[in-house]
Amino acid sequence: MVLFALSTTSSSSSKLKQHSHQSFLESLMEDSLEDAESTINQWISPELVDASSFCFISSLFSTENREEAKRFINTVNNLHSGMIRLISVNPTSTKLVKAENLMRISMNHLSKEFYRILKSNRRYLDPESVSIRSSKASDSDSDVMKDLKMIADCMISSGYSKECFKIYKKIRKSIIVEAINQLGFENLTFSQIQKLKWEVMEKKIRKWLRVTTRTVNTLFSGERILSDHVFSSSSSSIRESAFAEITLQSALALFTFPEKMAKCRKSPEKIFLTLDVYQTIIDLLPKIDELFSSDSTSTVRSQIALSLANLREGVISMIDEFESSISKESSKSLISGGGIHQLTRYVMNFIAFLADYSDTLSDIISKPLLPSPEEESSGDSSPVKSRIAWLILFLLCKIDAKSRLYNDVALSYLFLINNVNYVVVKVRSSNLRMVLSEDWVKKHEGKVKKYAGKFEEIVWGEVMTSLSDDVTTAEERIRRFSDGFEEAYKRQTGWVVPDSKLRDEIKRSVGMMIIPRYSGFCERYRVGLLENVGFAPEDIGNYLSDLYFGSRGSGSSSFHSSGSSV
Repeated sequence: MVLFALSTTSSSSSKLKQHSHQSFLESLMEDSLEDAESTINQWISPELVDASSFCFISSLFSTENREEAKRFINTVNNLHSGMIRLISVNPTSTKLVKAENLMRISMNHLSKEFYRILKSNRRYLDPESVSIRSSKASDSDSDVMKDLKMIADCMISSGYSKECFKIYKKIRKSIIVEAINQLGFENLTFSQIQKLKWEVMEKKIRKWLRVTTRTVNTLFSGERILSDHVFSSSSSSIRESAFAEITLQSALALFTFPEKMAKCRKSPEKIFLTLDVYQTIIDLLPKIDELFSSDSTSTVRSQIALSLANLREGVISMIDEFESSISKESSKSLISGGGIHQLTRYVMNFIAFLADYSDTLSDIISKPLLPSPEEESSGDSSPVKSRIAWLILFLLCKIDAKSRLYNDVALSYLFLINNVNYVVVKVRSSNLRMVLSEDWVKKHEGKVKKYAGKFEEIVWGEVMTSLSDDVTTAEERIRRFSDGFEEAYKRQTGWVVPDSKLRDEIKRSVGMMIIPRYSGFCERYRVGLLENVGFAPEDIGNYLSDLYFGSRGSGSSSFHSSGSSV
């Protein structure tokens, strides 16, 4: 009996406490409702609180109303907290209906403020500006971002995240799209790209390079900074979702362009811009991985990987085509004076430019070819070095074949000298030297000297033998030397050595071969100065200096010897 009485007393006490707690929360909610209603009516016209579109008395989030804005947010947060507490003890309380209505009005008001701030502060919230000023923003810039964060925090915590994100994404996405369009990017279809002439396509690629670099480093980066700040109190998945929906479409449009470009018709002259596109993406990858690291942006990373794969394939295909074009070149036309063939110039200029991209190519050409003969002897090889060495070897074989088209053996050797020297100079004066090595340069410089020695022997050797015949008189040998020299001179007046350094070296070598011996001969037999007998020794150098300038000569001397002239 006593036990029953205690139990009844305990139950009554518990109900009393619960009723007391409920009454206390009801009282708190009444206070919150009064405070919220007073605050809301201060900023929203009372007669329009139920209208779908209501007006503002003035902007809540303005400089002069900063403290009032904070009070409004605190009031709404308190109202929401009170609702949660009251629901836990009395979910059917009539006060909840009024609270819900006030909350809806407050959220609608904050949505419009959120929209107004985003819309009217585009100058401060431009993603490029945000990116540049992120570490040193002015107070006004910071206030705008703080206001957005304050509203976002309130709306999201109050269960209105969907409405908040909808406004934010719509405005920010349009800003990104508009900014990229203003930079000049055109989202062309593959069909449109295919129809473009290369001159037009080249301009669009160069524009893509500028736009993409700027978009990733400033627009997307600035948008990431702003999104992370505004939604810093939210979960990472919410922040990633907001950023993804704003930037995803634009990012995919940018990075599908290289894929479309790489699938178009390939030709060697397109390789350098293709490499520029590839390297630009590679350079941006750390920033891209930082910005688009989440699952929600994985399609961007996948698209970039696909574009890089297509670009790699395109570069290799263009190198193959370039190599094939060297092999197929079959012109039989002779270069006047044994000069430099246009194939030599074209191929070496192309390869020299290619060497400027050696680091990029090392990422693309991963499968090694068979080592070239030079590499086999040195034991030093890499995929890029092998590929370039083979391209030059194909050219050298073509040069050798074209030298055989000349009927004059000496001119054939001069053609070899000029063209192989052009190859060596291009290698020595460009990044090819780093790619192929110093040993490669020295080996091929040796080839040029070997050809030059054969050339000098063929052209001038017989002239010098005229001074060695002891059967004839000294005077006759002088005459024979002069006739031979005159004939050799005439033979070479149209010949050319375009490289001034090489030209001087050849003339210096020929001079060292002829002048000391001829001068010594004339002095020994004292016939050098006799009237009407050969050349004066001091004139030999003058005539030699006039050679190898091509059909016109240097113009420094006219041919005249005692008793003979040209």
